[in-house]
Amino acid sequence: MTPRLLWIDDEIDMLKPHVMFLEKKGYEVATCNNGSDALRKCTAQPFDLILLDENMPGLSGLETLEGIKEIQPDVPVVMVTKNEEEDLMDQAIGAKIADYLIKPVNPNQILLTLKKNIHQREIVSEATQSAYSRAFGELQMQIADNPDFEQWKELYRSLVRWELQLSESAVQMGDMLATQKEEANAQFFRFVKRNYEDWVANPQERPLMSPDVMKRRVFPLLREGKRVMLFVLDNFRYDQWRALSPELSDDFYIDEDLYLGILPTATGYARNAIFAGLMPADIKKMYPHLWVEETEEEGKNLHEEDLLRLQMERFRQKERFSYHKLNDSQAVERLLNAMPAESDVPFTVFVVNFIDILSHARTDSRMVRELARDEAAYRSITLSWFRHTAVKELFAALAKKDVEILITTDHGSIYVDTPVKVIGDREVNTNLRYKLGRNLSYPQREVFEMKKPERFGLPAPNLSTTYIYTSGRRFFAYPNNYNHYVQYYRNTFQHGGISMEEMLIPLVVLHPKSRR
Repeated sequence: MTPRLLWIDDEIDMLKPHVMFLEKKGYEVATCNNGSDALRKCTAQPFDLILLDENMPGLSGLETLEGIKEIQPDVPVVMVTKNEEEDLMDQAIGAKIADYLIKPVNPNQILLTLKKNIHQREIVSEATQSAYSRAFGELQMQIADNPDFEQWKELYRSLVRWELQLSESAVQMGDMLATQKEEANAQFFRFVKRNYEDWVANPQERPLMSPDVMKRRVFPLLREGKRVMLFVLDNFRYDQWRALSPELSDDFYIDEDLYLGILPTATGYARNAIFAGLMPADIKKMYPHLWVEETEEEGKNLHEEDLLRLQMERFRQKERFSYHKLNDSQAVERLLNAMPAESDVPFTVFVVNFIDILSHARTDSRMVRELARDEAAYRSITLSWFRHTAVKELFAALAKKDVEILITTDHGSIYVDTPVKVIGDREVNTNLRYKLGRNLSYPQREVFEMKKPERFGLPAPNLSTTYIYTSGRRFFAYPNNYNHYVQYYRNTFQHGGISMEEMLIPLVVLHPKSRR
């Protein structure tokens, strides 16, 4: 389809060489020499881009711009002017022009602005696909080259970066990346199986894991006398963080890292491990009254504040702290109103549950599943939530304070579509990505089994308890009513098992720019 341009200039006859140049480049160019005629042309037909002179008799360029936006609000308008005054530029930019050119303009300048404003998505898409095609082989080599933990972090960052860049590109490239992520997750599964027991046994030598977050990242800041605010966003993936991080970059300098969530990648285990500073087996051993078994109906995260207090006592952290659980915007708004009372508290913790609620709602609600139909849509809803709720207002308020802000999570989630049959008794837990019980039957090649849970930092309700985990995009399904069960849970986001998305999770420090 030939792009259609409108060029408005009171000296349009002098610009015929430029018009001919653009026509040779494949553009259809309509012209007029005043604002009134331009508005009539805009009413008569749509344009892909409009070049607008600022200084014309009759309707001025800014007045014509206002009229154009009423008729064709989405058309990009490029202001062309001899006037370099800053005030005029501000007015034009405020009126949402697409670009600003200073006369005299040359044909290549015009061509560049056309490419930026008409063809940018196409050019970027082609360039991104070409760049990913070149990077594909290198990523395959990295996946196959037995990466260590730091290399896995960089590899996952690269895959997420390509996923975000390719999300609006050709379908075949998205499929190609999805296949590569599956291969990476298969290797990551083997990596975790080989190393997890050693990580549990050697806390001084392991990567940063859930029980280490407080003592290795939070307490050192408190000892330096800094005021710290910790946000734990339940079920928050790294790609979701990358989608919303630009919303914070104007107000904060950002230090970003990934850490390793423990198994199971479920709130009752991973988040309690963060607040207790202990593996789940040690929580049960040291504080049995604060540990809730899978079979108990009591909420699994009702004791986070108590666990944090006990951890601070163990490490002789005497700072006062406050703990807030934020389940909706009303809770955030109440907190904003109470911010002055929080101003002298050295350590504040916020647990934000929206993303986990969204994940479960997506499974249970057909409408929410349609809105968050894939990973790109899931990211988009997370970003919309951040932009349009009081959470963003909370961060804007904190940007004006002398405070270190940490954002992290307990685990991520993964899009599942491949069932794995498992058989168990009535006491087996309901999670789709991990199971624990005494009489489990399962395909051993497709799971990571822990027959002696204590060696993996996990409590064993019975002597013969086994934990099993799925990998990649698999989920456990029971043979009874199998087809109905699979149809209901296929293409949902789940957590509890082993994947980069669930275990390689963000740990971010925000430094307010207002302090610098």
